[in-house]
Amino acid sequence: MTDAHKRAGEVALPFDPALTADDAKLVFIGRLSTAWKSRADCPKNLVRARERGTSATLKIDPPWRTGLTGLSEHSHAIVLYWMHQAQRDLIIQSPKHRKAATGTFALRSPVRPNPISLATVQVISVDIATGEVVIDAIDCLDGTPLLDIKPWFPSVDIPPDYA
Repeated sequence: MTDAHKRAGEVALPFDPALTADDAKLVFIGRLSTAWKSRADCPKNLVRARERGTSATLKIDPPWRTGLTGLSEHSHAIVLYWMHQAQRDLIIQSPKHRKAATGTFALRSPVRPNPISLATVQVISVDIATGEVVIDAIDCLDGTPLLDIKPWFPSVDIPPDYA
C-alpha cells in the first residue's frame, strides 16, 4: 500500500500478509452472483444491501452440490466468503463513519490480514441440481469466492445474554 492511499491515522503492516500466507489450504466451493460489479456500487454492509432490495445467488461448483442436501429446511444460513479484492496490510484503519482510527479486529471492514467475511442471510430457495442458493441479500462483488455455508440456528447463534 502506498502512503497516498492511506487515510489519516491508518497504520499498515511492514509486509503484505497475502505474500506470506501459505498454510490454510482453503478451497473455494463456488462464487457469489450479485448485482455489484464495482467496489463503488457495492453496499458497505448487509443492512445497506437489504435496503437495496436485491437478492443474490450462491453458485456452488459441481463437486460440492450434494452438500446442499437439507439446507432448504433452514430459514437462514451463515455465508463465509473471501473478499478477494480487499487490501490486507492495514492493522489500524480510519473508516469514514468513525471519528478515530480503530484496530482492524474491532471493525467489520473487509480490509484485514485474511479477508474473510460473513453474513447471516435468509435462504429463499435451494436448487441442488444447478447448485444455486438464492438469498435475500449480500454485500460483496459479483464473482466473490465462496468459502462455506452453515445453517443458522437461533439456539446456537444468538448470544445467551443478548437483549
